[in-house]
Amino acid sequence: MPQFRIAEAARLLGVSDDTVRRWVDSGLLPAWPDASNRKVVDGAALAEIARDHAYAAPDPSGVKRSARNRLVGLVTSVVCDRVMAQVEMQCGPHRVVSLMSSEAVRELGLQPGSLAVAVIKSTTVVVETPGGQS
Repeated sequence: MPQFRIAEAARLLGVSDDTVRRWVDSGLLPAWPDASNRKVVDGAALAEIARDHAYAAPDPSGVKRSARNRLVGLVTSVVCDRVMAQVEMQCGPHRVVSLMSSEAVRELGLQPGSLAVAVIKSTTVVVETPGGQS
């Protein structure tokens, strides 16, 4: 069963160590001492907290679509040549890069500071784990 120290859990959730300690003290997040007598939290419970406390900006488009991976954010960079463009967005803590036609950039009016929604629909998702885990 995966376990994480308090500081690791806080980094993964984007909160302070004190917040994780309060969750442990209130019983929201189960914790116990590890072999070195340091408090660790259960990885599955941590994943549930991460999902339940995730904040996503509301989608301003009002459009329904089949893609579930929709990240609202701000355009941070647009690099265009005659045919193609690279658009970077900051969606919460995530940097998203999209390659599209320069024509699409012009039609959408994309420029740094624009509000946009990155819609990700893919049949291939690569999942990696840190080295040394089995």
